[in-house]
Amino acid sequence: MQFRTIVSPHQLNSRWGRRIYWLVLVAVIVLFTLAFVFPLYWMITGAMKTPEEIAQMPPTLTPEAPSLDAFFEAWDLFDIGTLLANTAYYALGAWLFSMAVDVTAAYALSKLRPMFGNVVLGAMLATLMIPPMVILIPLYVTIVDLGLLNNPWGLWFPAAANGFNIFLLKRFFDSIPRELIEAAQIDGAGPLRVLWSVVLPVSRPILGVVSIFTIVTAFKDFVLPLLVMTDSEKMTVSVGLSQTAGAVTQNQVMGGLFIASIPMIIVFFIFQRHIMAGLTAGSIKG
Repeated sequence: MQFRTIVSPHQLNSRWGRRIYWLVLVAVIVLFTLAFVFPLYWMITGAMKTPEEIAQMPPTLTPEAPSLDAFFEAWDLFDIGTLLANTAYYALGAWLFSMAVDVTAAYALSKLRPMFGNVVLGAMLATLMIPPMVILIPLYVTIVDLGLLNNPWGLWFPAAANGFNIFLLKRFFDSIPRELIEAAQIDGAGPLRVLWSVVLPVSRPILGVVSIFTIVTAFKDFVLPLLVMTDSEKMTVSVGLSQTAGAVTQNQVMGGLFIASIPMIIVFFIFQRHIMAGLTAGSIKG
């Protein structure tokens, strides 16, 4: 079957066609790279400038006298060490609860096939169509009624069930051969034993991807921690930086923002292949 495109294969294979193709490709890559990298560059160079240089118009792309003092000052002024420790603790709890709920829910929908399972899955996916701000007030009221203000459980319970993670896990579990499950059942393994000994060991790629998504989401969340963790000693890094930003200089704010972004930058560069692989995990059954 021949596909019709704007540029024919004959024109694309010509000398000028190849040149235009590579020119457009390089231009698109450069533009997209600048769009994503330039804010990070501006944050780093802004921290190296003086407050007067940051306010200068027109702005300068490079600092006249680069200095790392703002990074060290931001660490002390924002108490970033405590904020990062709090955030890591909340992210770890959110990950544990998310793994427990999402994995078991996806396993039940994929392999146990309960009655009305498709209806339940459809309802979970429907929650992805609802803007988070719409359910923020009822969620906050529920947290207050349960007495979970300034309590990590107020952040962990909402993170326990995620429709997108359940969908990813279910698609991957669907691709696991039925013969593996049946062989374990013949040996006398029950549903939990099959999950622990058969399904989880072969699902490490998608488990890693879901773990990354969960931790990154918990790390960058702002609105819910702002409402739930009002105690200054229990704030997350995003909330703590915003609460103190008005009392410090702009270069110190940018220094604090860069330090706070380092953990997630490291996570991305380490697990970027797993993230891309997880987006297509389970899309093709083997």
